[in-house]
Amino acid sequence: MYESKSSPVISRPAFFSRLSRHVSFAIAATSVALAVGMIGYHYLESLNWIDSFLNASMILGGMGEVDTLKTECGKIFAGLYALFSGLWIVTSMGIILAPVFHRIIHSFHQEQKRD
Repeated sequence: MYESKSSPVISRPAFFSRLSRHVSFAIAATSVALAVGMIGYHYLESLNWIDSFLNASMILGGMGEVDTLKTECGKIFAGLYALFSGLWIVTSMGIILAPVFHRIIHSFHQEQKRD
């Protein structure tokens, strides 16, 4: 997926294409995580879809839930979903920033070759 350190730095259009693929993957995976949260709230807490979306998106965004949970199963789900969401935010930023850091570090290797 990435060029080796002996390869030249890729062009800007190729870099932006790579970056857009990473962003697209992170958005798609976040959408799946949001859908899982919505389904969990809908079936475990009997919330309607809009309230399920609100609770899942607030937890996924790190803000916390809106509705008071009534069932033990729903509370366990919410806790696990919150833990997953916290890790997912960090992971998605790593996915998005990986091409940027790779390009910076790769350009350092290219400068060392010129010396």
